[in-house]
Amino acid sequence: MQLELSPFLSQLPPLGESIGVLVIVVVMLIVLVSAIRIVREYERAVIFRLGRLIGAKGPGLIFLIPILDKAVKVDLRVVTLDVPKQNIITLDNVTVDVDAVIYLRVNEPNNAVVRVNDYLLASSLLAQTTLRDLIGQVSFDDILSKREELNKRMQAILDSATDPWGVKVTSVALRDVSLPENMYRAIAKQAEAEREKRGRIIIADGELKAAEKMSQAADYYTRNIAAMKLRELQTWTEIAREKNMIVVTGGNSESLGPLLGLIKERTPMTQDTDEKAVKQIVRQELLGMMEGRRNSRAERIGEEAE
Repeated sequence: MQLELSPFLSQLPPLGESIGVLVIVVVMLIVLVSAIRIVREYERAVIFRLGRLIGAKGPGLIFLIPILDKAVKVDLRVVTLDVPKQNIITLDNVTVDVDAVIYLRVNEPNNAVVRVNDYLLASSLLAQTTLRDLIGQVSFDDILSKREELNKRMQAILDSATDPWGVKVTSVALRDVSLPENMYRAIAKQAEAEREKRGRIIIADGELKAAEKMSQAADYYTRNIAAMKLRELQTWTEIAREKNMIVVTGGNSESLGPLLGLIKERTPMTQDTDEKAVKQIVRQELLGMMEGRRNSRAERIGEEAE
């Protein structure tokens, strides 16, 4: 049996050579695996060869030269930076605590790796400084009423500063404005004074419009004496419906006293007085008075003609 296996064993390579071949195969597999990289859709791989920038590659499957090439992956998705609260004094010397949210993304992977050490940290510190400078240049009322304008101004400042880094600031939002307790009371007093001012302006405007209408009515009554007389009689009609009323008439209203007395005689002044009955009596008496005046005027004209 030993004689039959000896030719077969003599044909096998030595043990040292087999181990060497196995090591070489393992090393080649490791090198091949290290040379192959998979880059996701939202990533880019910035390649350096012997320390020199080659460029950004991806997405998909990329190949690197082992030992010579080095790849740095950069995420192209939008990143949210939370700017912590900053204690700031505004232009009108009001102390406020303001925080913000910054939305940014990388649009130039090469610059984001080569020109700045850590673009996220640099952008965060720049946002804090810009927020303090911007709020310090505006008044407290502008912070409350012009927040959208402040967001746009801050976005423009950050975008221009981070553009050399290959970073694009897409949006900025001032999230919260906190005040001391004494400022809340001052704001409440200011709001109350503002509402009172608007109320007085509305009342004054109504008085002005009423005065204008009364002036127009006076001009109309001046041109139309009959209309003035009818308006006066309408006023007496309203007075006649009241109980225990003392009426003082002017010198040109000598006929109104007897007319009011006739109304009181013919219509009992009770709470259930019929307004239509009073108006009817006034109308009849008024027609009678006008007819009497017309007749007296005709007689006077006839005497003058004779």
